[in-house]
Amino acid sequence: MAPARPRLCAVLGLLLCGLRPAAAMAADERRSESPAAATACWRVEDFVVAQECGPCSGFQMKTVPECSPTGFVERINCAGSGRAEFKSSCRSARVEARGFWRFVGAALAVAAVAAALVLARQRVLDRRALEKVRKQMEAI
Repeated sequence: MAPARPRLCAVLGLLLCGLRPAAAMAADERRSESPAAATACWRVEDFVVAQECGPCSGFQMKTVPECSPTGFVERINCAGSGRAEFKSSCRSARVEARGFWRFVGAALAVAAVAAALVLARQRVLDRRALEKVRKQMEAI
């Protein structure tokens, strides 16, 4: 049982230190062979937005790699090459506005709860102070 441990540690060490599967290495080689295909056309050409930025559907999340980073995608058409591609890292104004108003609503709700707690605590302290004054008056 003891000889298996060093082998296991060596295998885990190789995996953790960056040993990649052959499929990933082959994919990298394919990408490096054709740099024009790897470069998105919208980075080097003018483009027209075919579909405004919107959330990815469940199917797109699985099939379109641009959906993975943000969950939003924008469909564009490149003017020079005529290619239709997806552009990631976009956020629609509607989604941003909704997020902003959610934040404002949450901040107002927290402020209202805090104000209610302050008022309740103040009433308790006022009642205690009045009770203390009443006991002092009775003692006289």
